[in-house]
Amino acid sequence: MQTKRTIFPNKVLPYLLLVPQLAVTLVFFIWPALQAVKSSFEREDPFGFKTTFVWFENYRRLFADPNYLGSLSKTAVFATSVTLLAMSVSLLLAVAVSRVLRTNRLYTTLLVWPYAVAPVVVGVLWWFMFNPTIGIAPYILRGFGVDWNHRVDGVDAMLLVVMAASWKQISYNFLFFVAGLQSIPQSLIEAAAIDGAGPFKRFWTIVLPLLSPTTFFLLIININYAMFDTFGIIDATTQGGPAQATNVLVYKVYSDGFLGLNIGSSSAQSVILMIVVIALTAVQFRYVERRVQY
Repeated sequence: MQTKRTIFPNKVLPYLLLVPQLAVTLVFFIWPALQAVKSSFEREDPFGFKTTFVWFENYRRLFADPNYLGSLSKTAVFATSVTLLAMSVSLLLAVAVSRVLRTNRLYTTLLVWPYAVAPVVVGVLWWFMFNPTIGIAPYILRGFGVDWNHRVDGVDAMLLVVMAASWKQISYNFLFFVAGLQSIPQSLIEAAAIDGAGPFKRFWTIVLPLLSPTTFFLLIININYAMFDTFGIIDATTQGGPAQATNVLVYKVYSDGFLGLNIGSSSAQSVILMIVVIALTAVQFRYVERRVQY
């Protein structure tokens, strides 16, 4: 059987079609990254009048700063919590929706809506809900004997940003999990049911292994989301407080660079953050992907 092939006689056209995307990548991604690497080896005065090349002094000071080392540990806790919570809840919702036959489109639409909300709006929404003075959530929690106040309690503040960031990402994960569940042949599940496998065993031995490519993809996306895209949520809810309890790396880059006017240290932090994310992604592709069943 012969397949039809599309041939473009103009050899220049494919490159012209790539130019807009390459230009956007160069201007908004590659060039700022190179500028950050360059600034990480410099020390600049707050007014930008004088720049001194200091080699690795900015990096040395960072790893000698207990606040930065604490921010590293807080980022690890935050990213792990957001990834696990967002993926587990979205998988649970996807499985529940896949069992609904008539109204699954309505449920899907309702669950997808939060993804369209801007991160800052998400932060403001959760700030109002959990505000110790006017929020409905602390009022309900006080009825159970829980004194919620994320303004003074670092644990409450970390819980707040984790819940807000996870809620924002659940819709994205939900879409991919639903698509993955719909691609699983029902004949396999029905055959397992005939053999006497219960719902949990069918999910654990058939559904979950066949979802491994989707799960692996979402694992990488969620870690990158927690590392980079949660700045707006943290800024609108806790602003890194109290006592830097939620001052994760992405927010510390902003606070040191734009509020503290320490451009060299901020650039060094952004370079380290980029290296950490690249290393985590490489480790996942090297070791975690082995368990993926394509």
